[in-house]
Amino acid sequence: MKEAVVVESLRTGMAKSYRGSFNATRPDELLSHVLAGAMDKIGADKGEVEDVVTGCGFPEGAQGMNVSRIALLGAGFPETVAGTTINRFCSSGLQAVAVAAHHIIAEGADCAIGAGVESITMGEGQANSNGVISDKVNEMWPGVYYGMGQTAEIVAERYKVSREDQDAFGFRSQQRYVAAAEAGLMSEEILPLDVKWARKNDAGEMELHDHTVDKDECNRPQTTLEGLATLKPAFGEGGSVTAGNASQLSDGASATVLMSAERAAKLNVEPLGIYRGYAVAGCRPEEMGIGPVFAIPKLLKRHGLKIEDIDIVELNEAFAVQVLYCMRELGITEEQINPNGGSIAIGHPYGMTGSRMTGTLLRQLKRTGKKYGIVTMCIGGGQGMAALFESC
Repeated sequence: MKEAVVVESLRTGMAKSYRGSFNATRPDELLSHVLAGAMDKIGADKGEVEDVVTGCGFPEGAQGMNVSRIALLGAGFPETVAGTTINRFCSSGLQAVAVAAHHIIAEGADCAIGAGVESITMGEGQANSNGVISDKVNEMWPGVYYGMGQTAEIVAERYKVSREDQDAFGFRSQQRYVAAAEAGLMSEEILPLDVKWARKNDAGEMELHDHTVDKDECNRPQTTLEGLATLKPAFGEGGSVTAGNASQLSDGASATVLMSAERAAKLNVEPLGIYRGYAVAGCRPEEMGIGPVFAIPKLLKRHGLKIEDIDIVELNEAFAVQVLYCMRELGITEEQINPNGGSIAIGHPYGMTGSRMTGTLLRQLKRTGKKYGIVTMCIGGGQGMAALFESC
C-alpha cells in the first residue's frame, strides 16, 4: 500500500467577504491561481495529477457546476486531469485532502490535489434558497437548519461557556496571529494575486481598482479585551457570541498537493508531512460546534494514540465558544491549540479552510521539529471531522 505525503500547500490571502479585495474576483479564478502556483512551486508537471478534489461549502453560482474541473482547466492543467467538487460544509477542504490521499493509498495514484475554495460573496451571498427546507426533517430535527450563530449560542448556554472566556480566546487568536505574521510565517503559505477590487468612489459609485492581495486582510491587531467587551451580541439580545469572538466571513482558495512517497522521492520533492487518516462523527444538529468532541477520540483510538501524543491541534475557530468546549472535554492544552491563531483572526471561507489548516499545521510541525498534528472542525448540520498528520 502506498503512503500519501503532502508536498505543498498554498493559499490566497484572506479577503473580507463583500467589501474585501476579492469581491470582484470569481472563485474559480482564485482556485486556478493556487492550483497552478502549487504545482509550479514544486516544479512538477501538471499532467502528474490524476484528480483535483475541491471542497466548497456553497457550490452554487460562480462556484457551481463542477468548479474543480473548471478551475483546473483555467489553471492550464491538461484535459487528462480529472476534477470533482465535494461538500461537507466547513470541513469540505479537509475532506478533499482526505479523498486525494485515498486516491494514492487505496487506488494507486501517484499524485492528487485536495483543494478548497469559497467566495462567500459570490456563493452563499447569492445562494438560491428555494425549496431548501424539508418540512419532515425540520419537524424531526429543526436544528439542522439553524444558522451557525444560533448553534453557537446554544452551546454557550448549555455548556456554560462565559462571554469573558470567549472574548479572551478571541483576543488570544488575534495576538498569536500577529506574532506569526510579523515573523513571516503566514507569507510562507500565501501566493500573491493581482486583482480588480470594487470600491466606492467619493460619489458613491463602484469603481474597479488594481490591487495585489499578498497578505490576509481580516486580522485586527489593535484588538483589546476592553474593546471586545463593548461589542454587542451578533445573534440576539442577551447572547454572548460577537463579531470579536467568532470567525469572519471571507473569500479565498487553497490547494494541497499530495504524492505517493515513492513519486515524491523520484522527483526529489521534499514532503511537508504524511497523511495518516481521518474520522468523522455526528452530533445533535443544534450543537454542531461540538462535533470534534466525537471525531477526535475515534481518530485517536484507530491510531493507538492519546491526546497527549498530539503536538499541535488545529481546531477551526468557527466560534470561540465551541473551541473552548472542545478543549475542555478533550483535554487539549493552550500549548497544543492553534499556535499561530485561527479563523477568528485569519478568516473562514468555509470550503477552503480545511486545506488551509493542513498547510498551516504541517509547516508548524516541521519548523518546530514536532511529530503529530490533528486538523479538526465542526460542521453545519451536526458533524465533526478530524485528520491525523505526521511530520517527516
